[in-house]
Amino acid sequence: MTDGIDVTTVDSRPGAPKPDAVLVVDGVARRFGGLSAVLVEHLEIQRHSITALIGPNGAGKTTLFNVLTGFDRADEGRWSFDGTDLRGWPAYRIARRGMVRTFQLTKALAGMTVLDNMLLGAAGQTGERLRDATLRFRWKAEERAIGKRAAALLDEFGLADRRHDLAGTMSGGQRKLLEMARALMVDPQLVMLDEPMAGVNPALVETLLEHVRRVRATGRTVVFVEHDMDVVMSISDWVVCLAEGSVIAEGAPDQITSNERVIDAYLGRHHGAPA
Repeated sequence: MTDGIDVTTVDSRPGAPKPDAVLVVDGVARRFGGLSAVLVEHLEIQRHSITALIGPNGAGKTTLFNVLTGFDRADEGRWSFDGTDLRGWPAYRIARRGMVRTFQLTKALAGMTVLDNMLLGAAGQTGERLRDATLRFRWKAEERAIGKRAAALLDEFGLADRRHDLAGTMSGGQRKLLEMARALMVDPQLVMLDEPMAGVNPALVETLLEHVRRVRATGRTVVFVEHDMDVVMSISDWVVCLAEGSVIAEGAPDQITSNERVIDAYLGRHHGAPA
C-alpha cells in the first residue's frame, strides 16, 4: 500500500472508478481538423496519489493537460474537479479553484526576480483590485503574509539564495523548481506537471522527485506527464497510458510494465517478430 492508493484494491481496467476520485473525465474529445488528438471516454484520478500519464509521442498527453486546465477547449465531454464541473472555465479560474499546472517549457517571467515570480503566483490579492490599490492599510498585512509564504517555499525548494536574481539567469532545472514552488502559492489540491524532468540536469532529477513526493505528503494530488520510465516506476502510485488520444491501460507501475497493450503502443505490435 502506498501513501496515496492501495493498488491491491483498485480495478485496473481502463476508466474503472476509483475509491475517492478528485478528478473525473467523461467523454472528452479534442480534434484538430480530421485528427482526434484526445478521445478519453472515462478517467478518474485518485485523491492523494501520484499518477503518471505516459504514452508514445503524439499520444495526446499534453493536449489533455491543456484541455483540463483551461488552456485549450474541448470539442466534446465534461470533467469535474472535486465535484465542480469545469467545462468552459478559463485557466485562471481553474487555478484559483485549486487545480494548477506547470509546463514542459517553463513559463517563468525571465525579466522579473525569482521572488517576484513567486509573488505573482498568489491569487486573489486585495491590492490587485483597483478600488483597493491605493489603500495600503487594506492589503499591507496580506502582502507581508504572502511574502513570508513565498520566502518559505523558496527555502523549501533550495532557491532562497536566488530570490533576488532574475529568473532568466537560472538553469533549466532551477526554473522547473521555481515553477513547482510558484504553483504551490495558490495552495492547490491538485498539481499537474507536464514533463517536469525534461531537460533537467541529472543531478537535479532526484531533487525534483523528492519535491514531488513532498507535494503528495502534504495531502495534495499529483498528476504528471513523463517519458523517463525509470522516473515513472520509481515515484508513481498509479500509471495511465494513452495511445492515439485514448486510455489503453492503467494500473500500478508493475502492472503497466507487463501490459501487452502498453508494450505494443511503445514498440509496435510486431516488436517480438524476427526481422
